[in-house]
Amino acid sequence: MATVDLVMPKMGESIMEATILKWHKKPGDTVKMDETVLEIATDKVDSEVPSTAEGTIEEVLFNVNDVVPIGTVIARIRSGAAAAQPAAAPAPAAPIAEAPAATQQTAAPQPAAATTAAPSQSSASNGRFYSPLVLNIAAQEGIGMQELEGIAGTGNEGRVTKKDILQYVSDKKAGKIPAGSAGQGGQQPAPTQQKQDMVIPMNQVETSSAPAQYPGNVEIIEMDRMRKLIADHMVRSKHTSPHVTSFTEADVTNLVMWRDKAKKEFEKREGTKITFTPLFIEAIVRCIKKFPLINSSLDGTRIIVKKDINIGMATALPSGNLIVPVIKNADQLNLVGLAKQVNGMADAARNNKLKPEDISEGTFTLTNVGTFGSLMGTPIINQPQVAILAVGAIKKRPVVIETPHGDSIAIRHMMYLSLSYDHRIVDGSLGATFLTAVANELENFDLNRGI
Repeated sequence: MATVDLVMPKMGESIMEATILKWHKKPGDTVKMDETVLEIATDKVDSEVPSTAEGTIEEVLFNVNDVVPIGTVIARIRSGAAAAQPAAAPAPAAPIAEAPAATQQTAAPQPAAATTAAPSQSSASNGRFYSPLVLNIAAQEGIGMQELEGIAGTGNEGRVTKKDILQYVSDKKAGKIPAGSAGQGGQQPAPTQQKQDMVIPMNQVETSSAPAQYPGNVEIIEMDRMRKLIADHMVRSKHTSPHVTSFTEADVTNLVMWRDKAKKEFEKREGTKITFTPLFIEAIVRCIKKFPLINSSLDGTRIIVKKDINIGMATALPSGNLIVPVIKNADQLNLVGLAKQVNGMADAARNNKLKPEDISEGTFTLTNVGTFGSLMGTPIINQPQVAILAVGAIKKRPVVIETPHGDSIAIRHMMYLSLSYDHRIVDGSLGATFLTAVANELENFDLNRGI
């Protein structure tokens, strides 16, 4: 008899957990290799988790809507000769890694559970385990270990979940928790005071059981699951990176005229349309090679410069939400390859056919706010990247043209560009220089270029 653990897969560099949407198999069901066992969701994409073995589902360790850290065992599959025997009813999965429970667990933590907890978790002196996400939030909010130990947890074995610590932070800032009331946390007021202006995601703040009253004629719309996850992701990005945004404009007349001239022949020859996005990506890639620090991430005090150039492109979904599919190794693709990748990813996103690998490992992001008519925007960094470029709508405007024979006014196609960057790594000089370089690439586009 052999038992195979099915674990929550890693869905991307910045994703630490996933929500279980639906179980396709229950204990006692037979399963084949690569057959779908359950559906999960992150703040970026929904996905199916296939079986890693053939046999019988022995036990399911989490329920629908549970939020589970990556690498955590979520089910067990009995393979081999014993697989044909019916599986017994699953016992509660208390010793497995942290997950939100429907009701608060009051049982004291078992010391033996330390051997089955995820390796990435840390334990305190009282035997409780804390996920890296919880520890990271605690460090950002200036919550010491003694104070953390005093927070009541609603997870398995009374462990503190992300929701618990965010609720605690919210209550503390609202004055509902006196200083020093949890552990000895009152000894560290300064870091908390420095972060009074931080915003907690609305879906995490539950300060009263009484329904809120809204004056006037209003309509109340509950956020869907994806919007809640996106909101949380955006707020965490603002918490993580000190954002700075630089702006410039570019005369993209040559770019527009070349595309107008080439788009029919391009589509006829290549079987796909040529949009502005692959042209923008091409310019970005050239500039990243000149300024590689833009293509990096931060791990503590270590700057991780990425040698691969993987460009994410923000794409609107029919629901109005955004998702960021990634063009891998964009520097190794010519314009035809970029166009086919861009169109293929956009179609997959709109039809909800993106795979986990399609939205992972991005190193830089492009967002086209001009698609919706905006002249410019101040985009939020897609963590753990350090920069994101927004391009605005292309508009015809009268512009002063400098020539050797004097200045003149002409009608040109103009576009604003904005770059938001992590000021911990990217200084204003580097951010502005990179942005100017991208604008120059677009302005100097060769009008006589072949397809």
